[in-house]
Amino acid sequence: MIFVLALSFSISSAEPKMPIPKIGLSIDEAKNPKEVANSLEILFLLTILALAPSILIMMTCFTRIIIVLSFIRKAIATQTTPPNQVLIGLALFLTFFIMAPIGEEINEKAVQPYINEQITAEEALENAMKPVRSFMFKQTREKDLALFIDISGSEKPKKLEDIPSKALIPAFIISELKTGFQIGYVLFIPFIVIDMVVASTLMSMGMMMLPPVMISMPFKILLFILVDGWNLIIKSLIMGFH
Repeated sequence: MIFVLALSFSISSAEPKMPIPKIGLSIDEAKNPKEVANSLEILFLLTILALAPSILIMMTCFTRIIIVLSFIRKAIATQTTPPNQVLIGLALFLTFFIMAPIGEEINEKAVQPYINEQITAEEALENAMKPVRSFMFKQTREKDLALFIDISGSEKPKKLEDIPSKALIPAFIISELKTGFQIGYVLFIPFIVIDMVVASTLMSMGMMMLPPVMISMPFKILLFILVDGWNLIIKSLIMGFH
């Protein structure tokens, strides 16, 4: 064994060593305005990539979907089934499915023209925000929108285009939170009825030491399977955005 190790060491030492590359970062002075513009564009793209998770969560239908899926799991009382990874993955793919038409419009009116140098970066950003703002306006309550406009102290807008995104985005988020909680409340009602029936039955039988949740959970799962719960919930979520 020692001979084999020594032989392998001698062979490896005889082979030419692979040079280790030197990695460096240099910051030089821009020689012309074009280089400055390119640097700012790269910085802007890196900022967008860093904020991409927040944009995905706060400016799409992801918030409502993940809230409803979390509520249904708590209503059935299955603890960590389905696990968080499954719920988040399902919410992401549903978000991609619902937002696909908006993504296609952004690609057609903003990304491709910008790549083909037909429009500037500012125009591309403006064109990309138009379908997203239109989507958020459809899902935002006027009361929530008026709240942030009043807090900001800005003048009352005469049309939707005059409403700034800084007021629209938080109004959209709290509207989605309220809608998600409303759907979750409706989902809880049938399962609470099952809990009450099981608890009353156990008390009438004198079995007060037996946890009602343990007995009611199979009946909740059975009810959810019989009504094809996942199909109904997903269908309701998708149709709610159309």
